[in-house]
Amino acid sequence: CANEKKIKIGVLVPMSGDNKDLGHSIIKATKMALKDVNTYKLEIYPKDTASNPNQTLKAAKELSKMGIQIVIGPIFYNNLIHLNEVENIIFLSLTNKTINLPNNVISSGINATSQLSAIKKFIKLNEINKTIFLMPKLDYEAEVKKAIKESKIKIFNHYLYDTEPTKLTKQIEKITNYKTRKQNVFDEIKRIEESELSKSSKERRIEELKKRYTIGKINFDSAIISDFSESLKSVITSLLYTDVLPREKYIITFNQWFDKSLLNEKTLQPIYYPSINKKNLDKFKEKYYKEFNKEANHLGLLSYDLVGLIYYLSLQNEIFEPKKLFKKKNIFKGKIGVFDIQNNKINHKLNFYKIDQSKIIEIF
Repeated sequence: CANEKKIKIGVLVPMSGDNKDLGHSIIKATKMALKDVNTYKLEIYPKDTASNPNQTLKAAKELSKMGIQIVIGPIFYNNLIHLNEVENIIFLSLTNKTINLPNNVISSGINATSQLSAIKKFIKLNEINKTIFLMPKLDYEAEVKKAIKESKIKIFNHYLYDTEPTKLTKQIEKITNYKTRKQNVFDEIKRIEESELSKSSKERRIEELKKRYTIGKINFDSAIISDFSESLKSVITSLLYTDVLPREKYIITFNQWFDKSLLNEKTLQPIYYPSINKKNLDKFKEKYYKEFNKEANHLGLLSYDLVGLIYYLSLQNEIFEPKKLFKKKNIFKGKIGVFDIQNNKINHKLNFYKIDQSKIIEIF
């Protein structure tokens, strides 16, 4: 075993600066994976990016001089810009962005296409007909549009919204035809007042109508909101304000990484979203805590899986050539879930969850 040719894996993460804790947690996770894979074949070589593109390039060149051909990292998209200068290395970046990547960088994060493919499956399972898409005016618009195209998900209407609360509410009112639906209540009350119904019938009907905020159909069955944390809560709150109720219309979002703050928002529930395998994430966090007495990050589990993936692909190929490894179609079952590999791309087959009654429930 000791004479077997070693596979050197570089790990490019911030080991200094503001993001050093994240970087060190990824290094620990890759070392944990090395222990679990239990082979002499793999070796890990961490280098510091300092979350800086120039330092990332310098560290990558150092790894290249050591004969390293495959690297886990960098974490951040803005640190990828110079990496095409290090042609002989394939970088498995932890970013989930897929547009304008250097040719030797493969995005291994949970990208928008993977998320929309899982959402598409959920929509099909529940026979949902009309789905609208709500997206904030932010820098990942192109990424999401590309994913809509790649996943072939059917979208009935696509809306961009402002994250500024007053503007947002006005836009949601327009999308949900709120003013007309609200006016319908007053019109109906007036119609009953002028009708020939008996006084007691009129009073009873009018009393019932006064309890209603709106009358009229909403022209969609589900809304996909590509937003997160407080901004996501604002959008769902605006939908509630316009009398769109999560119990009546499916509110679907992007991967929320099991954000605990959403559990407390009972009025906004149920909320549906795709994500990685929660049971495996919980087990990983527990194991990580036992080993290092520190909390793990979900990127740690992704890095852990990437070590396993490299080992798995190396066993399938007599000659270890990273440039060819990710070209042909392959499937790898990791802890995060299933990796779909083809044409230098990694997509993930994700699980699907519902937050309801302050609980996270797995759907598939």
